Amino acid sequence: MKLNSRATTVLALLPFTATAFQPTSLRTNGARLVPQYGSAATPVSIRSSSSLPTGLVMASDAAAAEEEQQQPPEKETGLGKKIFDAYVKTADVATTLFPLWTVICSGIALKSPASFAWFTTEYFTAGLAALMLSMGITLTPQDFLDVLKEPAAVAMQFSLCYAMMPLLAFGLGKFFNLDPALLAGMVLVGSINGGQASNLCTYIAKGNVALSVLMTTATTVGAIFMTPIICKAILGAVVPVDAAGIAVSTIQVVLAPIAIGMATNKFFPNFVKKVLPFAPVVGVVSTCLLVASAVAQVAEPILNAGLKLQIPVLLLHLLGGLVGYFLPKAAGFGEVSSRTMAIETSMKSSAFGFLLAKLHFGQYAARVPSAVSVVWMALTGSLLAVVWRYIPVKEDK
Repeated sequence: MKLNSRATTVLALLPFTATAFQPTSLRTNGARLVPQYGSAATPVSIRSSSSLPTGLVMASDAAAAEEEQQQPPEKETGLGKKIFDAYVKTADVATTLFPLWTVICSGIALKSPASFAWFTTEYFTAGLAALMLSMGITLTPQDFLDVLKEPAAVAMQFSLCYAMMPLLAFGLGKFFNLDPALLAGMVLVGSINGGQASNLCTYIAKGNVALSVLMTTATTVGAIFMTPIICKAILGAVVPVDAAGIAVSTIQVVLAPIAIGMATNKFFPNFVKKVLPFAPVVGVVSTCLLVASAVAQVAEPILNAGLKLQIPVLLLHLLGGLVGYFLPKAAGFGEVSSRTMAIETSMKSSAFGFLLAKLHFGQYAARVPSAVSVVWMALTGSLLAVVWRYIPVKEDK
């Protein structure tokens, strides 16, 4: 699903009451509707005269209407339009600098974890829901119907998530000679589901947002049985997973916000036209807060990890994204689907991995790879998104 770079601003319910801020038309950009702001065309004046023959009157009216249509609409030069244009430009730059904001927020969280102590579990859940809602209003039921017509893409990404990534994590851990506890933590990172922030990065990268949401949901539900199976097969130890808890969380932070967003798009289209340009930056702000909150909770183990762990974790996400792109391309998938799968594969739900390590691994060191992954996952995914944002998407075959 393509992103118009001019329509990337904050999703907020601003009091747009001035006439100049009301969208007068919609322009279709791929599967996305982008509001166009400007003055309405001047009504056509129809002249009639009883002294003229009917045919001449109709011909005159038709000529006048055609002349009106050929004249370009007057450009609005009001203060409201200028403010909106400046706001769009600023937000476009802010969204492009997504990786920088991620680094800054992570750095603040590492330096002063107490700065994000206010972002409690309730806010964390609400932040994830806001992220998904900002994506949901860009979708329609037809988007998902189109995706379901091509289940091969979902199957491919599921395999990348639960086959390639765990093996890559195990190989990197062995190559860098990590201690058993750190190796277990690495495998756990590779064995968990895709993160919700991948949907935002897919949006920025001009990928298929509906496909991304479906993949995130599929791997999240799949974590109920895939994560314990993989950990048992590779590590020789079963990692219990709270299946009911994951199901509830999936409904809260993925399915419900997406459904609400789609319903809003369908039943309140005029409202969506007004707020749609602000969706991407709401996602950026939500993601930065989520990353900072997760980093703040595990700041000490991240700082103590050292390059011996930082490098393999970075390579896990970076190589995972590259394989997730080139393997689907080689298999015949289009550019948009390949970008989507690359970001989905690279961006894991590291916070969930940290929670599992904390609850089910006896050694504290097993938590550290997930803590380090929180930073590198967000940074790698956002960098891929921004790079692809400025690479034109060729027509998929």
